[in-house]
Amino acid sequence: MKRFAIVAGARPNFMKIAPILRELDQRPELTTVLIHTGQHYDRNLSDVFFEELGIRKPDISLGVGSGSHAQQTADVMVAIEKVLLEADESGQPFDRLIVVGDVNSTLAAAVAATKVHVPVAHVEAGLRSFDRSMPEEINRLVTDSISDLLLCSEPAGQENLLREGQPADRVHLVGNVMIDTLLTQVERARQRPTLSELSLEPEGYGVVTLHRPANVDDSSTLSELLQVMAEISDRLPLVFPIHPRTSARVKEFGLQSIIEAAPKVQLLEPQGYLDFLCLTSQAKVIVTDSGGLQEESTALGVPCLTMRPNTERPVTCDQGSGTLIGNSASLLREQLEAVLQGTYKQGQCPELWDGYAARRIVEVLTRS
Repeated sequence: MKRFAIVAGARPNFMKIAPILRELDQRPELTTVLIHTGQHYDRNLSDVFFEELGIRKPDISLGVGSGSHAQQTADVMVAIEKVLLEADESGQPFDRLIVVGDVNSTLAAAVAATKVHVPVAHVEAGLRSFDRSMPEEINRLVTDSISDLLLCSEPAGQENLLREGQPADRVHLVGNVMIDTLLTQVERARQRPTLSELSLEPEGYGVVTLHRPANVDDSSTLSELLQVMAEISDRLPLVFPIHPRTSARVKEFGLQSIIEAAPKVQLLEPQGYLDFLCLTSQAKVIVTDSGGLQEESTALGVPCLTMRPNTERPVTCDQGSGTLIGNSASLLREQLEAVLQGTYKQGQCPELWDGYAARRIVEVLTRS
């Protein structure tokens, strides 16, 4: 019987592990231990996702919490190494460690496992923004370089890995596992009272999420983006689940007055998965710098104005509903106008974003 460990630590991970864990748990020949690092420890960023997605209680909770990139990575490495070594000593070693995405927990767990000779499978491998100023890009590069099983969500990931010299037999195009979760939950999400509670109508509002330093850590950039949102909200109400980092910068830069002067911009606390999916799946447009939301909007067919100069998920722009905006207020205004005028491009859902990625992933895992 094979024994796997699967690691999750931050909000973007939870939607990815949920379908994989369900598939693994259905295999009687497999034993799977769920390790929660605790990189996201706020209830709205962690516990509520486990509840709503039906993820079973973690077998091991590390409780790492916040800190600098280096501190967080180091703490997870130490904690994961201890788990793996104790498994060896107990006579129940792990045959493989599975990591997803590109957060600090992903990198740390992969490094710790590799150093104690536990093979690593990386789900969502090969994605590249080619921007090494992004911490996530470093996490992706290092994790892929030490993983022996590389499971890709889109063809660009497969192409990147082969170009980097990875052997073809390690690289597998399996589809986007986060879309598995979306497709199983979207109708349930749309039944929630979120829109009525916020006095919104389907396709009568936009959703905004911003948290990346390039968008929120410079006062003039953030001010200009908020001004565009305030202007457009007169014609299209906006809901803005505001990230703690962004909220802190708005206060630090004294920009509250821009939002206060725009009554049709509703600031919300970070949302649970189902409430947020209720909002995004029925929005007229999404403005975001979130990687996962780029993918979800493409699967949903909702226009997505991606507030980044690059994306590690090019299929969302080449085939899907995404457009790269950078942090240009003028380009944001222009594309919002296109959405309102009905001239924004039509996208399509990429191949293998069909709800069966987790099944394909587990097939590869059981063969390897």
